[in-house]
Amino acid sequence: MLNWLSLIGGLGLLYIGAQTLIKGGTGLALRLGLTPLVIGLTVIAYGTSSPELVVSLQASLSGNGAISIGNVVGSNICNIALILGLCALVSPVTASSQIIRREIPIMIGVTVLLCVFLLDQTLARWEGAILFTGAILYTVTTVRAARKETGEQLLAAEFKDEIAHGGELAVAKIGLGSAIGFTLLGLGVLVAGSHFFVGGAVALAEGWGISQTVIGLTIVAVGTSMPELATSMLAAIRKHSDVAIGNIVGSNIFNIIGILGLCALISPISAPGISLIDLGLMLAIAVALLPLCKSEGKICRLEGAGLLVVYIGYTWWLIAQNAT
Repeated sequence: MLNWLSLIGGLGLLYIGAQTLIKGGTGLALRLGLTPLVIGLTVIAYGTSSPELVVSLQASLSGNGAISIGNVVGSNICNIALILGLCALVSPVTASSQIIRREIPIMIGVTVLLCVFLLDQTLARWEGAILFTGAILYTVTTVRAARKETGEQLLAAEFKDEIAHGGELAVAKIGLGSAIGFTLLGLGVLVAGSHFFVGGAVALAEGWGISQTVIGLTIVAVGTSMPELATSMLAAIRKHSDVAIGNIVGSNIFNIIGILGLCALISPISAPGISLIDLGLMLAIAVALLPLCKSEGKICRLEGAGLLVVYIGYTWWLIAQNAT
């Protein structure tokens, strides 16, 4: 019972911490003069990935590398197959030319790189350094490119609308001190939430005889993807589909180069339970997203249903494999 309370309580703290961090980070970015587009591509996308970051870092430092890598691999699968699938069922998801032309190919590229690095089921410190250097370069080039993209008025307006009109992405133009306070508070809550969440997940896995890898690919992955789910679903309901898909693609990129890069840079990670099927599915749905978005420029409801079927089938397979 205590393990369940730790897991659920930790999940709640992760959700609250992520939303608080996004509010503070967005307010801080606005005060520093960043445009809504830059905020959407960086603060919001990275902010919704903050649970994955603190959970993976906590797991890695405590010697639970399987949860660390399984969390990122599972979250990337979940973000596309489950979350985008649900968003497309609510409202067909339309992708901007910038996302199709630049962001999705980058996501595919870093996914291929991660798969190559994980062929030996370990992530060495030098591999983490390469990934984290990529995170720095990606963030810098994204900010520079977004500031030059004067033609992206529609996407900028969508992010501005989300920031101004309430909901999970909402943030008023709060003062600088309040923005810093919300940011620090969000980080603190995330750290506390990650401690309880990982502890509960590991204890349940050991009690049920389930491998840490399966727990990382399922419970932990879905739990830490709650901010992406809430943000993208809200955007889909409000017909701001660029926000929905931009958040997912940006989060997937950061999960790989930012989170695993930093974790491996601090401490090399070993995850012998990650299989070629796990990596293959992560890569396959990343690659499939490009033609799905290019087809009439949107992901329709039927394609969204197909993504959901893939996720349900994969989850069933994981559970069945663990039971055998």
